[in-house]
Amino acid sequence: MKTYRALFPKIVDAENLFRAFFRFRAGKARKDDIAAFEHDLERNIFGLRRDLISKTYRHGPYAGFFITDPKQRHIHKATVRDRVVHHAIHSVVNPCLEETFIEDSFSCRVGYGTHKGVDRLRTMLRRASANNRKTVIAMKCDVRKFFASIDHEVLIRLLEGRIKDPDAMRLLREIIGSFNPGLPIGNLTSQMLANFYMTQADRFIKQKLRVPFYIRYTDDFILISSDRRELEGWLRKIQAFLHGKLKLSLHPQKVSFHTFAKGVDFLGYVQFPHHRGVRTTTKRRIFKNVRRGVKEEALISYLGVLAHADAHGLAEEMMNEFGLRRGKKPVPKLEQ
Repeated sequence: MKTYRALFPKIVDAENLFRAFFRFRAGKARKDDIAAFEHDLERNIFGLRRDLISKTYRHGPYAGFFITDPKQRHIHKATVRDRVVHHAIHSVVNPCLEETFIEDSFSCRVGYGTHKGVDRLRTMLRRASANNRKTVIAMKCDVRKFFASIDHEVLIRLLEGRIKDPDAMRLLREIIGSFNPGLPIGNLTSQMLANFYMTQADRFIKQKLRVPFYIRYTDDFILISSDRRELEGWLRKIQAFLHGKLKLSLHPQKVSFHTFAKGVDFLGYVQFPHHRGVRTTTKRRIFKNVRRGVKEEALISYLGVLAHADAHGLAEEMMNEFGLRRGKKPVPKLEQ
């Protein structure tokens, strides 16, 4: 396994810290706490750098709030100062961890994302089914309370196997130890570390179990086979690995089996042999929000969701609904 040294000087480099702030600020410049930090940016950045180098930096408290996307999530927001540190760490450490990720892990990675993930799933299903000439089954799994269940000691031990810089590890321990149990949803470092944590399961599934068709997005993953008994055998071994090595467990109500012919639901879309639909709950949420009244930017975002499915009629219906909310006549039918 490749290891990395001398990461800390790169993290605390002044240019890296300034870049970290501007990356973090993108799209958020109007927020009061960010504007206040930027008002005296040089003093704040160099003061932060001094604390990091002198090892007196301590992560501050989090502010908690809830979002619904569509299920309710408890988000923990760090201070601007701490989020600058998260971005500075991410820019240096993430490339070291990225090398361990399998090709079919799609969450929180540059050039990947949900739409690439659903396209890749379609390719897998078509290959596994020989272009729908044979029946295949997708087994869907979900890790129970994933972020809250990530074990700090296990995570640190895994990181120590790759990062041989004591100062960088000390800083990572400070970040990891700033929240307990698990990792807070909302930190950029949490996404990076969670992906690295689950990469251990990815490699077990691909290298030890030799599963040919496997895909993951954060804590949701799918295995594909033409034999349900084979899937059930893999499931038992995966459960044992997660419990024994990572102290994780699968959500008992979220392990399910779906044939390609009846549709495989993943990342908000349902993939069928000859078309892709939008998940029913996603459609309901979109139309509920449109009827409540949304800005044009949100409408464009929703149209983007529908553009990745065979949902021409839905897009047209949504645009008419949006127009009616503003007292406009229904838009003409879109060309096929």
